[in-house]
Amino acid sequence: MSRIVHLNGQFLPEEEARVSIFDRGFVFADGVYEVTAVINGKFVDYDPHMQRLERSLKELDMAWPCSKEELRAVHEDLVKHNGLEEGRVYMQVTRGVAERDFAYPANTPASLMAFTQAAVTIANPKALTGVATISIPDIRWKRRDIKSIALLAQCMGKQRAAEAGAYEAWMVEDGHITEGTSSSAYIVKDGRVITRPLSNAILPGVTRRALMRLAADYQIIIEERGFTLAEVLGADEAFITSASSFIMPVVRMDGQEIGTGKPGPVTKKLREVYIAAAVAAH
Repeated sequence: MSRIVHLNGQFLPEEEARVSIFDRGFVFADGVYEVTAVINGKFVDYDPHMQRLERSLKELDMAWPCSKEELRAVHEDLVKHNGLEEGRVYMQVTRGVAERDFAYPANTPASLMAFTQAAVTIANPKALTGVATISIPDIRWKRRDIKSIALLAQCMGKQRAAEAGAYEAWMVEDGHITEGTSSSAYIVKDGRVITRPLSNAILPGVTRRALMRLAADYQIIIEERGFTLAEVLGADEAFITSASSFIMPVVRMDGQEIGTGKPGPVTKKLREVYIAAAVAAH
C-alpha cells in the first residue's frame, strides 16, 4: 500500500501529492520544519517540537498553516493511516504560493506538508558500537536557531561524512565546535557533560532540552561552554542528540578514537534513561 502523506488539508497517496513550482519553499527555501519521533505509535516530546516551530515561524514573520489542534490531528492521522509504530513524522511550513519576488508576499496562505518515515530508533545497532564523525568548517548563515528548510550546507557536510565513512560531521567555527549537521554535539570529561550554550549560532535541540532535564534528575553535571576539536580528541566520551537518533555515542573523530573507542558509561546511562522516560510517557 502506498504511503499516505498530508498536503494542505488533504491526505493523499504520496505519488499524488503535488506542490506548485511557485511555492516559496521551492523557490527560496522560505520555510521551516520539525521532526518528531514516534515510539509505540505515540509521539516523543511533541509539545516542545511545536513550541520550537512556533518560535521559528515568529522569527520569520510566517503564519501558522492551521490551528495547533488541527496540526496535532494531522500528525496523529498520519501515524494512524500509515500504521507507524516506530520512526518519525516530518512536517514543514512554507510561506506559500506567490509570484517570485524576494519580499514577503501579502496575505498568502502558508503551505503545510507532512509525511511519516519508519525507522529503528530504540534498538539501533549503532548505539551499541558508537559512530564516527568528522570535522568540517561551519559555512552556514547566522540564524541557526531558526529551524529553516535551507539545509544545503548541512547536506554538503553529510556528503563529506558519507564519503569518509562517517555517520555525522561536526561543524567548527572560530576554533570551536558549533553542532552536528543534524544533531547537537557533546563531549564528556571527568564525568561532566560539556555542550555549547544556546544562541543564534546553534539550533535549540528538543532532545537536548530533555537531556538537560534528565541529567539534573540523575545528578549528571552539564557544563554549557564552547569546546575545541582538541578537546574532542582528548575527551573521555562524546555523543550526539537528535529526534532521529535520540542519544548516539560518538567513538571516533577524524579517524582518531575518542576515549576507549567504545560507548562510555555516561553516554550509555543518558541513552538508557532518555529511552525509559520516552517510553514511560506513553
